Amino acid sequence: MSMVLRQDVRLTVAGRTDAGVHASGQVAHCDLAGVPDGFRERLARALPADVRVLDVRPAPAAFDARFSALRRHYVYRVCDRPWAADPLRRNDTVSWPRALDLVALNEAAAGLLGEHDFVAFCKRREGATTLRELQRLAWTRADDGVLSAAVSADAFCHSMVRSLVGALLAVGEGRKPVGWPSTLLTAASRSSEVTVAPAHGLALTGVDYPPDAELAARAELTRNVRVKH
Repeated sequence: MSMVLRQDVRLTVAGRTDAGVHASGQVAHCDLAGVPDGFRERLARALPADVRVLDVRPAPAAFDARFSALRRHYVYRVCDRPWAADPLRRNDTVSWPRALDLVALNEAAAGLLGEHDFVAFCKRREGATTLRELQRLAWTRADDGVLSAAVSADAFCHSMVRSLVGALLAVGEGRKPVGWPSTLLTAASRSSEVTVAPAHGLALTGVDYPPDAELAARAELTRNVRVKH
C-alpha cells in the first residue's frame, strides 16, 4: 500500500492470524489524506497472488478495525475420510488420519461456551488478558464428509482457535473424554496436553461491528483490559 500511495501507511487489521492461517473476511483501516482513482485495482496489481482487497470505502472517524469489533468469526475445516481431503482443497482443509465423532465434538464444544479464562488454550503475551467470551463453537459435517467448526468470540488470544480445535479433535477421535476440554478452563497456565491444530485448516471469515454511533464507545471498552471477577 505504501508503494502504491507513495507515502508511509500504517495498517490496522481486525485480526492478527497465525502464520499459515487464511482470511476471507479480514478488515483493515488506515489514515489517508485521500484515495486515488482506481486504488483497489492498483493494489491488485501490486499485491501477491494470494492477497486481494475486495472493497475500499471511507470509514467514520471513530472506526478502528481492531478495537471497534464486536466479534470475529472463524471456520476450521478437517477431513477424516480414509482417502483424505479433496486435492483442490488441500490448502485449507486438514486431512485427519482417524475417524471423528460429530456428536462428541459438539458435546465437548458446548462446555467451552461463555466467558472464561482461556489461558490453557492460549500463548500468553505480556500485559494481555486471556479472558474471552466464546459465543459460538459448533461442528457440522457436509455431504462430502468434511467437518467444519464455526467459531465466534468477542476476541481471541494467540493460538486460541487452533488450540480449542486441537483439544476437541482429541475428543472426537476418542483419546479424551467429552468433559475433558471444559476442565481445562480452571487451569492457571497453558496446558501441555493441548495440541495446536495445523494452521492451514483455519480461516478468518468475518468481523462484526456496531452501528457508527457506537464505534467510539466499543473501542474504548475493548481497550480496557478485562479482569476476572
